Amino acid sequence: MLSINHNRCDLCGECIKACPFGALTIKDERVEISAACRMCRICLKKCPNKALLAADGIRKTADKSNWKGVLVFAEHMEGRIHPVTLELIGKANELGAKIDHPVYCIFIGHGITEKARELLNYGVDKIFVYDHEEFACFREDLYSNAFEDCIKKSKPSIVLVGATAVGRSLAPRLSTRFRTGLTADCTVLDVKENSDLIQIRPAFGGNIMAQIVTESSRPQFATVRYKVMEKARFIDNFSEKLTASEISEKIEICRLPGSKMKSKIEILKVMPKEKEVSISDAEIIVAGGRGFKDKKDLEMLEEMASLLGGQTAVTRPLVEAGWAPYTKQIGLSGRTVRPRLIITCGISGAVQFTACMNTSECIIAINNDKNAPIFQAAHYGFIGDLYEILPLLCDEIRKREIRNAV
Repeated sequence: MLSINHNRCDLCGECIKACPFGALTIKDERVEISAACRMCRICLKKCPNKALLAADGIRKTADKSNWKGVLVFAEHMEGRIHPVTLELIGKANELGAKIDHPVYCIFIGHGITEKARELLNYGVDKIFVYDHEEFACFREDLYSNAFEDCIKKSKPSIVLVGATAVGRSLAPRLSTRFRTGLTADCTVLDVKENSDLIQIRPAFGGNIMAQIVTESSRPQFATVRYKVMEKARFIDNFSEKLTASEISEKIEICRLPGSKMKSKIEILKVMPKEKEVSISDAEIIVAGGRGFKDKKDLEMLEEMASLLGGQTAVTRPLVEAGWAPYTKQIGLSGRTVRPRLIITCGISGAVQFTACMNTSECIIAINNDKNAPIFQAAHYGFIGDLYEILPLLCDEIRKREIRNAV
């Protein structure tokens, strides 16, 4: 970051003229630097009095021994736990076991205290419950206050949040409050012995997989998409076997001071959104890419999906061409899927696509290029023209259905 030695500055304005981002202004007879600064350092070279300085000193490192645990944000809708929460708990259990850290959950809402017991069946060590009528609807400022309070209580080394609309709103606010790092849309998470979280995600438009480590500060924040991680194992009737005292130890009811319960957001009306069938929840998907020559040819995908009882999906170029809606897109800028079966047709297999479907149980690829990257992710492959292979596969499925019917 940049700093200004005001004793040296004579308000000549040379730095203001030189700044290409308009980040420098004069206010109350002092030069100020705004958030528009991109650290290009052109102003440093132009300042005749050397009043501008780059503060590149060694950053203070957090004492990692003071931070222990993996905290998961338990997202829900009126008490119904979002599936991404169970996936995050599964990963938290794995990470916690590696470094001998406990697993916590933060549960915010109204009338949810009894529902919190359900999370204990997934191996969570402790749940911090913020149950108040003011939390009935999601408001960023109040939820952030509760989340901040929980982190200060539990001091976790790692915080995992689902990459949902709610999670993507909360995580940046919290990482800013704690002046620490946040890695969004992680596809792989691991941890070092010293509790440094290894966060891997596609970068530069998906052309490379970046490995990110937050070495200096705590806690470490990461958001993860739905359907990327393995769901936590359910321990049947675990919570039912606990005594009342054990339950009270594992579920802590938390309260915020009155000043932290005042929101600047006024909710006028809540309108339930019409539920859509999401490809993220599909067990079988037939996906199409650039190999299709015309929009009407996507009917071949619909036919195959109908025969298999699945859904269709596409890659980004087909959405941009107007051939399919955004809700059907698989990829970094679309949806992440993890079906039992996915058949890719005419898809080359760029990282942007494969990173969001490569955990599927069975991947079948159809492509006329034997060197297409999709074959590296596929369990089975057809090298050939999709216009010839798809009809043959559909015919074979129909024949098998007739045989089974007879």
